[in-house]
Amino acid sequence: MIGRGVFRSIGLLACLALALGPRAFPQDAVFRVDVRLVRLLASVKDASGRLIGSLNKSDFTVFDNGVAQQISLFEHHTEQPLSIAVLIDTSGSTGKELRYELDSVERFLRALLREGNPGDAVALYSFNWQVNLMNSFTRRMTRIESNLRLLKSEGGTSLYDAIYLASRDLESREGRHVIVVVTDGGDTTSTKTYHNALEAAQVADTVMYPVLVMPITNDAGRNIGGENALTTLAASTGGRVFAPSLGAELDNAFSEILRELRTQYLIGFYPRNTPASKDSFHTLRVPVRGAGLRVITRNGYYGDSDQPNGKTYPPR
Repeated sequence: MIGRGVFRSIGLLACLALALGPRAFPQDAVFRVDVRLVRLLASVKDASGRLIGSLNKSDFTVFDNGVAQQISLFEHHTEQPLSIAVLIDTSGSTGKELRYELDSVERFLRALLREGNPGDAVALYSFNWQVNLMNSFTRRMTRIESNLRLLKSEGGTSLYDAIYLASRDLESREGRHVIVVVTDGGDTTSTKTYHNALEAAQVADTVMYPVLVMPITNDAGRNIGGENALTTLAASTGGRVFAPSLGAELDNAFSEILRELRTQYLIGFYPRNTPASKDSFHTLRVPVRGAGLRVITRNGYYGDSDQPNGKTYPPR
């Protein structure tokens, strides 16, 4: 049983709080929303282009909008599972070369699933004037092979739509995200723009590897603008573009992608003290210690600083 004296004390405290109002609490108290971990997949090469996989956390520095950050996550030769979206251009211009491309893609995926992490999975998309999801993320190679055999060349090229949709599908998946796109040129029929595609890939933390198969080698017949766009997409996401001919060179391109995926570093940090930017895009720079070494990773990300939307939140 609670006595009258206790009730009297509670009442006095309540009256005191009402009388003091906001002065009852510290004026500078704020609550901040925890920011998300920004993850970078990085490859390191020496001056001759060889992959370097023996570096340590202390060898890297991360700058977010010019401000040095504390690395909170570092995985050497990361074993995190891969989610790879493979995008196949089936527009009319691919013609007879499509079958050779599909054979190389099949060999690449078979090696990936045979030798990789048990959690690795592949989704297959085809695109011409529209984008088709041939199979969602799976490890069943027989299903992938069956769908590859169904593809044929027709129509236009909705490259940016394909990148946008695949990025959206990758965004919620655990582990590492990669897009491999096999195409012979630029976009002709997308409803999404280049910038829509790039932003979707950046938001999904996706590394992009365009494999640009060019049956036409003279400048008059090539889509130079499309090639430049693919090169920029790759560089902005931490990947790189390949421009092989059919046959052995195409197989070698896929083998090089596999080597890079197996020699990556996973670097993560929580953004702190970064200057705000009006479009919420943060520019990243990752120098590495060692003469002649360079880091290949994405050039930025979309997100907020440690004060979300540039605001602090008072206590309720």
